[in-house]
Amino acid sequence: MRKFLLIFLVLITGFAFAGRLFYLQIYETSFAKLSEDNAVKTIYDYPQRGYVFDRNNTLMVQNQPSYDVMVIPREVKLKDTLEFCSLLKISKEEFIDRLEKARVYSPRLASPVIPQLTKEEYASISEKLYKYEGFYIQKRSLRDYQTKHAANVLGYIAEVNQYILNKNPDYRMGEIIGMTGVEKQYEAVLRGTKGVKYIQKDRFNRDIGSYKEGVFDTLPQRGKDITLTIDSALQAYGEDLFINKRGGIVAIEPTTGEILALVTAPNFDPGLLVGRDRSKNYTKLAYDSIAIPLYDRGLLAEYPPGSPFKTLNALIALQEGVISTSETVSCRGGYYYGSKGRKLGCHAHKSPLSMQGGIAKSCNAYFCTVYRRIIEKYDTPQEGIDTWRNHLLSFGLGDYMGYDLPIGKRGKIPSSKTYNSIYPNNNWYATATISNAIGQGEVLLTPIQMANFTAAIANRGWYKKPHVIKKIGDVDTIPKIFTDLQKTTINAAYFEPVVEGMYEVYTNGTAAGVQIPGIEICGKTGTAENFTKIDGNRVQLTDHSVFVAFAPKDDPKIAIAVFVENGYYGSRWAAKIASLMIEKYIKGEITRKDLEAYVLNGSLEDEYAKPYSGMPFTINN
Repeated sequence: MRKFLLIFLVLITGFAFAGRLFYLQIYETSFAKLSEDNAVKTIYDYPQRGYVFDRNNTLMVQNQPSYDVMVIPREVKLKDTLEFCSLLKISKEEFIDRLEKARVYSPRLASPVIPQLTKEEYASISEKLYKYEGFYIQKRSLRDYQTKHAANVLGYIAEVNQYILNKNPDYRMGEIIGMTGVEKQYEAVLRGTKGVKYIQKDRFNRDIGSYKEGVFDTLPQRGKDITLTIDSALQAYGEDLFINKRGGIVAIEPTTGEILALVTAPNFDPGLLVGRDRSKNYTKLAYDSIAIPLYDRGLLAEYPPGSPFKTLNALIALQEGVISTSETVSCRGGYYYGSKGRKLGCHAHKSPLSMQGGIAKSCNAYFCTVYRRIIEKYDTPQEGIDTWRNHLLSFGLGDYMGYDLPIGKRGKIPSSKTYNSIYPNNNWYATATISNAIGQGEVLLTPIQMANFTAAIANRGWYKKPHVIKKIGDVDTIPKIFTDLQKTTINAAYFEPVVEGMYEVYTNGTAAGVQIPGIEICGKTGTAENFTKIDGNRVQLTDHSVFVAFAPKDDPKIAIAVFVENGYYGSRWAAKIASLMIEKYIKGEITRKDLEAYVLNGSLEDEYAKPYSGMPFTINN
């Protein structure tokens, strides 16, 4: 019996040792365990991010080498802290603070203590760093912008913070991530896959070579390049035209929905957010509460669209059958309504006017008439306004547009609920909302929404969702959402008279002075009222200048919306800028040098200073 017991104990002991050996050799060689193993040091090899090209294959963003001083807190053995701080060119207090943050993150894992050294700094530090245990240099790449424009489109990268780490366990302290623009939107594509090396250490904590002869090591995989729909030359030109002005330009290729230019002004050099001065520069930009350069007006600013909105009301009126293209409407200096004879004013022009003339001369009386007929066609104003709203929603208004940039606003298209909440007992009529007829009132649009509805008119009733991605890597296929046709609720036949009216805007209407030889342009000027609060009081400022256009008339290549804050009226600034952008894109050169000189040399800085200087504002009634 004792003999069998002894054999049993030997067998049990043997199986226990074999099981433990299997666990150590096989199971515990997972990447996670290796990273936590005290005898194995993990070194990451970060990949280069993918390059960014414009639609013409012009390089916009590439990479440049950078070097981080990394620390593994538990391995730090400093004899002379002041000497080490002098080498790194930081104060002792700052060094202790960074070391403590690294220790809180993980005493075993590496964290950056001095990120983004220049080549010169790297050369001077690397020769002496070997003397300081627990520190080493990690090579990585930073962005190198080949353009000083399009910062709002390209975005920027930055080190991950604790909030990002909590949401994205694949990242580690010190890694970089896209924060805005296409850098954020296409982070998964641009980032690539980091490589890893496992280094075996002896009992004296010295490196003795690759763990298991490198069988678990991996090589980094470079991020994929992306090609954008942006025309970098057109983008740069648009930003130059907006020097000393505020507002935005959105230009779209109508047949594809590709965004050709997305200008916000004022903008900034994307290179400011690269390197060790990034934080200082970002703070300066973020705290500029007057110009707000980090605010993308093309995507985020919600403005009353003004008279360009009249084209949509014309289309809805035709679809609803409340007016014909030949019927004329008289204008006696404005539109009179209500029992007290209230007046919505209009500028001087010939009268009466049909639809095409009403668009060309931007007659308020004409469009108040057709808008009121749309609402009053139905038994209740609630039903009328909701029908009107549903037509507008089909143009992509009143909601997020679904483009491939990470920011945006919905704009606002009012509904019956909007006015029921304003007027007690739902007691309101079409005239209470009459400002909607001319793109004022409760209607708000972003510039990209304005460019998109202009593209829909250019296409005679359809559009594709705007987007900035043209190609990922060598693959031309883009998400199906950007290739599907989005159809409006307006029959295609009703677009021709509106297009002709927009063409007359250039030939003998409100934009006749900004024609471009050899290009048939269809457009619509606009003047949008502008209010703000000063010392708690609602104050009307100088009006905004608005313009939408597409060209050529019968084979549209570009649809554009231009919004110039405090720019007086549509043809003064916005129409000139739109015409120049259209000529630049279609011809590749500028022939209207007079328009170009006016815009490039012009400034609205005095207008923007008026709320602070007390000077009077210009209001166009």
